[in-house]
Amino acid sequence: MRGVVGAREDTGSSRAARRWGTPADLLILLAGVVVVVAAVTPIVTQWLGNPPDQRLVDLEVYRDGGRAVLREAPLYDVLTQPPQLLPFTYPPFAAVLAVPFTLLPWRTAQWTWTVLLYVALAVSVCYAFRDLIRRAGRWTPLAAAVLIAGMAWLDPVRDQVRFGQVGLFLLALCLADCCTRSARWPRGMLVGLALAIKLVPGVFLIYFVITGRRDAAVNALLTAAAATLGTFALLPADSAGYWFGALLQGGDRTGAVNGTTNQAINGIVARILPEGPVRSLVWLVLVLVMGYYGFRYARRATLAADRLAGARPLPTGPVGGTDHLAAADPLTGAGAYSLLLAGVAITGLLSVLLSPVGWIHHLVWIIAVIGALVGDGRDTRRCLVAAGVWFYFLFPLPWWGTKLIGPQHSPLSGFVGRVIQDAFGAAAIGVVILLGSWLVNRLFRDIRPEDPSQPEVEVGTLAP
Repeated sequence: MRGVVGAREDTGSSRAARRWGTPADLLILLAGVVVVVAAVTPIVTQWLGNPPDQRLVDLEVYRDGGRAVLREAPLYDVLTQPPQLLPFTYPPFAAVLAVPFTLLPWRTAQWTWTVLLYVALAVSVCYAFRDLIRRAGRWTPLAAAVLIAGMAWLDPVRDQVRFGQVGLFLLALCLADCCTRSARWPRGMLVGLALAIKLVPGVFLIYFVITGRRDAAVNALLTAAAATLGTFALLPADSAGYWFGALLQGGDRTGAVNGTTNQAINGIVARILPEGPVRSLVWLVLVLVMGYYGFRYARRATLAADRLAGARPLPTGPVGGTDHLAAADPLTGAGAYSLLLAGVAITGLLSVLLSPVGWIHHLVWIIAVIGALVGDGRDTRRCLVAAGVWFYFLFPLPWWGTKLIGPQHSPLSGFVGRVIQDAFGAAAIGVVILLGSWLVNRLFRDIRPEDPSQPEVEVGTLAP
């Protein structure tokens, strides 16, 4: 039997090779390349054409961190050149990874980083729109290219290129770890690597635990710990300076928490209330509420994926039941995959909302949101909602809001400006509810709820 299967696989591979060698398919591939290049060229031209001191400023931070490692200078005393004067704010492991970029000329480093960003975008799009892309058949390269082009114009994605940030790399790592059907690495390892680079993916540790993926949580912790301890051995003074010094300074190093670009709950509160104990208390309460309901929605969507993949119907309550689902595979089937992706997207959005600082460019998780809403593209209403989310995040709405605020404007204009200034953060909260409630209910709308009199059973292992 194994020989027959192997022969079939060989035949399928040969057919695929012959098919992709036809002139028509090569033209489709070329058309896809042209679409992507045409879409990203204006973005790249704009940001790489900035004055040198305004071009990929966060990449300059990473490179200066790498230079500090090479010359054994204090990493957290580093400041970039005027007028930015930006400090290195990331774990020391990120500085070690940046060392290769210090060996490249500045212009070459910028182009290399930008190309890698778009590679990470392509990987993220392929995971987020897996089922839609698969439906394209021989048109797959063109379909993927159109989706990459569309996502490239989202405001958070454009900001990734503008600043030379790492958010798209973290997005690709987390999606690959959580959404790959048959991972060739220990599940959780890529999340652990992302966590070692930047702390915000740490929310996925909670996600792994509450959805029963405890092996993944352990693997993520071990990977992050190995990278961190290895960096401690290489850079003991800088590591101690970060974990016991720079990290505790928080917003003092990363920038003003009340700035427009901070769309986290902390930023929204900081723009309303003056600094002090009351503001801190309000922020803490709101974060706890958002975290509680957000993680419940993430768990609900993920358990719903398991049920849709091969278990019994989902209860209609606000969170859903917790039945044992030993044989479910959420990575098979369009509906199940959409719900799994929704749970991952919710968790990614929580990494922005719950953080003390969640910059606009951190909201690249909207790509996963749109992919979860679209699914395989057969549900018109879901596609329309996804198109609305995509259109909403095309424009720098928070910055438009700032133009309505000031002494030259009326109080009503100032109020409207404040609301628009928080547009992305408020939308992220709304999207969490949309995915965790509306999308789950829609995919289960034709399934009768189970008997509420039956006792709930604790969740067993749900590791894919």
